[in-house]
Amino acid sequence: MKIHELGPAYGATTTSKRVGRGIGSGLGKTAGKGHKGQKARSGGSIRRGFEGGQTPLYRRIPKRGFKNHFATEYAVINLSDLEQFENGTVVDSKLLLTEGIIKKELDGVKVLGNGTLTKKLTVVATKFSKTAEEKIQAVGGKTEVK
Repeated sequence: MKIHELGPAYGATTTSKRVGRGIGSGLGKTAGKGHKGQKARSGGSIRRGFEGGQTPLYRRIPKRGFKNHFATEYAVINLSDLEQFENGTVVDSKLLLTEGIIKKELDGVKVLGNGTLTKKLTVVATKFSKTAEEKIQAVGGKTEVK
């Protein structure tokens, strides 16, 4: 095999259709656009959401509320999620990600006090609820704010 013998795989390349080149070509006269109408005109593309002049759906539906795009969003975990770790483990966001307890770190990790904790852990997180902090320290663990 030589370099001049190489070529694309069969069916990988096709010749483009030449439209508007006479009746005999099969794509003459109207060039595959049919007769008249908006789609037959030059530049006759219709944008997304256009409903022929009728007020489009996104304008008919009432808008409500407010979404603060600058709000901090935490990945939330409970104390019951931390029960699976061994005594003396340093639990941080990287460990929680690898264990699959949280899917994304977002703006940080917040630990809530739901459930019970029996293991002595060092928990590193962005925020703690009061009950979570009390329960971790009651068992003899540490809480560190990152």
